[in-house]
This record gives sequence, C-alpha cells and structure tokens, in this order.
Amino acid sequence: MDRFEYRSGNLFVEDVPMADLAARFGTPLYVYSADTLLTHYRKLATAFAPLNPLICYAVKACSNIHLCKLLAKAGSGFDVVSGGELYRALQAGADPAKVVFAGVGKTSPEIREALAAGIGGFNAESISELTQIASLAREMGKTARVALRVNPDVDAKTHAYTTTGKKENKFGVDIADAPAVFEKFRGVGGLSLHAIHLHIGSPVNDVTSYTRSIERGLQLIDALRSAGHAIDTIDIGGGFGAYYKGDEAPPTADYAAAIVPLLKDRKLNVVIEPGRSLVANAGVLLTRVIHLKPGPSKQFVIVDASMNELIRPALYGAYHFIWPVAAGQRVPGSRGPEQPFDGLQKCDVVGPVCESSDFLAKDRMLPSVQQGDLIAVYSAGAYAMAMASQYNSRPRAAEVLVEGASARLIRRRETYADLIAAELEPLPG
Repeated sequence: MDRFEYRSGNLFVEDVPMADLAARFGTPLYVYSADTLLTHYRKLATAFAPLNPLICYAVKACSNIHLCKLLAKAGSGFDVVSGGELYRALQAGADPAKVVFAGVGKTSPEIREALAAGIGGFNAESISELTQIASLAREMGKTARVALRVNPDVDAKTHAYTTTGKKENKFGVDIADAPAVFEKFRGVGGLSLHAIHLHIGSPVNDVTSYTRSIERGLQLIDALRSAGHAIDTIDIGGGFGAYYKGDEAPPTADYAAAIVPLLKDRKLNVVIEPGRSLVANAGVLLTRVIHLKPGPSKQFVIVDASMNELIRPALYGAYHFIWPVAAGQRVPGSRGPEQPFDGLQKCDVVGPVCESSDFLAKDRMLPSVQQGDLIAVYSAGAYAMAMASQYNSRPRAAEVLVEGASARLIRRRETYADLIAAELEPLPG
C-alpha cells in the first residue's frame, strides 16, 4: 500500500526519483506520498464502514497542515491534544464539529479556544478537568459535549512509554471509578457527559487488546445506561499498528473484523482516532552520508540526519528500515533486518548530535556506502517531524509532498536566523 519503490535499482516515491528530491531540496528531508496517506485512510474507512464512524486523525502523529488538508478533504475529522494542534487543524480546514480534544493537561485558555471554535467534544481525564470544563462552558454560555476517558486496565503489549491503558498510567479514570464520576456530574450545568473514551496505547499490534478494552467499555456503558445516564457515543481511541519490519502489524481489515461485530448493533456513535496507521508509511526521511568511520567491530555511517529529525530509535529503541537510495542489484524484498545479500557490512547509522543516543540504527547489515551517498530511512511519517527539535542549534529539516509526478515544498528548511528569531523580538521587561 505504500508508494516508495525501487525502479532499475533507484528509489522512487510515486513517480519522482528520491535522488531528484535531494538535489532540489537538500537533506535531511522528510518526503511524503499523498497517495499512500489517502490509501491508508480509505482502507480504514472502508473496513469500519458498517459502524459509520467518525474518523479523527491524530494530529500528534504528523501535524503538517498540508497533510491535514488532504485528510480533511477526504472527510477526516481530527484528534487534537493541545491548543496548537487545534489551531493547525482549523488552519487545515477541519470541520470543528469533527474535532475531539484529548490530553491530560488542557489549560483554561485552550479549553476556551476549543469552546469558541465549536468543537465536537472533549475527552476528559479527571474530575478536576471535568469541573474546569463545566465552569468555563458556563462562563461562556455554552454546553460542552464530553467523553470521560476511562482506563480499562488492558495491557496493549507495546513499549512501556507508549502504553496508556494500564492502572499505573497517567491517563484516564479507573474504569471501576467511572460510575461514581458520572453520578457526580449528573445534571451539572455547562456539561453534557454523554460518552466514554478508550485509548490503550500505540502501536498496538495485538487485536485482542482492543476487544478486551471495548468489551469492558461496553459493560460500563450498560451499567451507566441502567443508572439513567444517556450515553450515545464510544470513542475507541487509536493506536493501530503500522509495518516497520513488514509483517508485525495486522491489516486494517483484521482490526475491523474483531471490532465491528462488538459495536454494530449497540446503537452507539463510534469515534476512531488513527494516526500512525495512516501516516507512518507515507513518509521517508532522506539523508546523506557525511563520513565513514571504521570501528573495531563495525563501521559508523555518519549521516546528516539525527535524533533531531527522528528521535524514536533513541527514545524507544524503535526499528526503522534503512537502505541506500541507489541500491543497484541489491533491491530489498522486505523491510526486515535480515537481507539476502552477500558482502553486507555491520554498521551503526549515526548523526552529528553530541549524544551517544544519536543513532538511527545499530548493528545493521548494510551494503557498502560512500561519502555523499543518499540513504532512505523508512516509516518516518509518524512521530518524526512531529517530535523534531533544534537541539545543538540544528535547524529543522524541510518537508516535501509528492503527488504523482509532482513534488512541492510543504515546510521550508529552517535557517540560522529562525533559531534565534524568538530571542530577538522586542521582549517585555
């Protein structure tokens, strides 16, 4: 389903050679395929069509407004977790009624902005937050539609830093405490507490984790309805997996096959919040070899991309497939670490940042590369640019969107002047 492929030994994105993009826009460079993004969106929409869900793209995964515009035109709503993400979604043309606002630490200004915009609803995570939303809504003469995020105590079987549905996580209200929370806010002005929200982590490649979470959520809804609460919506969250090695994530249809039967006859509006599963494989990070440095047991391939551009390997030990743009006869048939070629060399692919954690891959068997060669880092559409930084005062990279045979810049490369611009403005005091 993705449009990054080798032709005559050279990597293309849709109908554009990656080497041409590097020559035109420089490196490091984030490159996105519009067709790949929209294909993943349409496959998810088709798989879950029996539920007629509101699909809300998780802006946190990749927040460039040009990508968000593509999704908005395709009918997507948006899941935001900050005032800045709300601003981006609105700038991208989002229908405010199809925006949900999640996150454990919404500030009063952010809540006011969301209420003023007329968003579809909030996912609230604590009694304190519910009190805050209700008070601000009354102050503004509005009624906020709110889902209570409940923690179903389900192990998503993902990295400890990205699991969100266990009792020890900071997210949501313990599912056993949820009935008391609904009772506490029964009839409170400014608040329509009409839904529950479940999100157990990302990436979640175990489909049964979703079924357990949803089954517990439905038991809660039945109890709440029996107590007289008008629950009309279930937000099942996101976190569907993406393929990094090639086969670790179930197809979208497998998630749907397990989830749709649980919900299709329950007379509930359904919200889904995909991010990684839509955009991860719609992006590649293009980088150039700066130096080669032999070590005692492996070679260091020093490139111009770094943890600034892709922090996932340093943060989570995440795997990204890496291969030369000009592969010649060594065109990979999969994205796994084992490749069926002779003469490969053990390498660490590292960046220029002054941290030992600045690596894109360790102990990876790669073809011989030379100074100046281009390397592609795959599955870099999600949590790459969205988590990029200027550490070591390195300007952030450019982003390019490819549609067929055309490519356009959707974020210019930062300059040194950009690094200090906010420090040179007339500052108060």
